[in-house]
Amino acid sequence: MLPEKMDRTKVIIAKKDVLDKADDEYWRHATAEEKFQTITFLRECFYGKEATTRHPMDARRLQRFYTITKLK
Repeated sequence: MLPEKMDRTKVIIAKKDVLDKADDEYWRHATAEEKFQTITFLRECFYGKEATTRHPMDARRLQRFYTITKLK
């Protein structure tokens, strides 16, 4: 489960590429459940709690878009 608050007692000073590599490594080893929890958390941050709790037929819910592309 994701923490409720950010730990502001730690400060990390590093170059962006070092932090990006650390993020890549973390997500490469994260479980599907951890990834799903993070996506759900971000959806709630951006779109509110209703984005993940409303009935599937509600028009205000995030929609799926399908694109069909012809390959050359």
